[in-house]
Parts: sequence; structure tokens; C-alpha cells
Amino acid sequence: MALTRSALRRLPRDRPLLALAVAVLTVEIVGASGAVFTAGGLEAWYGTLRRPALAPPNWVFGPVWTLLFASLGAALWLVWRRADAAPRAVRLALGVFAVHFAFNVGWSAVFFGMRRLGAGLAVILILWALIVATMWAFDRVDRRAGLLLVPYLLWVSFATYLNYRFWVLN
Repeated sequence: MALTRSALRRLPRDRPLLALAVAVLTVEIVGASGAVFTAGGLEAWYGTLRRPALAPPNWVFGPVWTLLFASLGAALWLVWRRADAAPRAVRLALGVFAVHFAFNVGWSAVFFGMRRLGAGLAVILILWALIVATMWAFDRVDRRAGLLLVPYLLWVSFATYLNYRFWVLN
């Protein structure tokens, strides 16, 4: 992941807004990397699938993910700020976050890139559990960071339902 522990240490602690901007931008960029797989499968494949009744229009996903990634970046920043006060808890939280985020990007690769609905469902179920673990780890460091992930968990819960319905219908 681009925001490694050494990169976090180099961020200036006396410039918290700069560090916040770096955290948010990094999460946005890494998160958007999954769009490479989405763009490739959206028109040629996704458009041909039978859609669940609750599936929102495609244009909804970009703004929602942008907001969610911004909140993830802010949560990450809140945790990073506590590195001196709780180094072990912060290391654990950052490690869980990195693993969870790999599954976030990985879901796009499996669902859209490989066009594997069932495998995508397996990945998103693991992702959901990792989000809960990340919320727990973040909450141990800064309660606000854990709470910032609640909308993300709700959205991924909805995405899990959609993935399941796409799998059943197709």
C-alpha cells in the first residue's frame, strides 16, 4: 500500500491539515485503482447482466465511493495522529486497514476484471469481515475513526446484497 508506516512517519506532525490531505488523497487514489477493472467490464459485460431490483444506476457509484474513500482517509489520519500515544494499537490498526483495503480493490478485480460473480461474493464477504475488524482496531485508537467507517460498512453490506443477487440472477 502506498501509505506505508515509513511514509506516515515522514508526514509532518506540525502540519495536520497537510497530513489529512495526504491521507485522503492516498486512499482516493488507491481506491480508484479498482476502477481500472470496473471500466473494462462495465460496458462490455456488466451492462448485459440481469440487474437486481434494488441496483442503483451506474452513475451513483462514483460519487458514493469518492465520499466513502474520503471518510476512510480521514479515519486513517485520525489513527495515524495517535501513533506516538498508542504505537502498538496504531500498528495493528494500520495493518488491518492495509489488508482490508487490498480486498476492497481486489473485489473490483474479481467481480469486474475476472467477471466472476461467485468469487466476487466470496471476496466481498471477506471484505465485510475485514471492515468490521478495521472498525474495531480503529475504535481502539480513536472512537471517531471507527465511527467514520459505519457508512462504508453499510454501503458494502448493500454491495454484498447486490453481488449476491447478481450471482443468483446470472
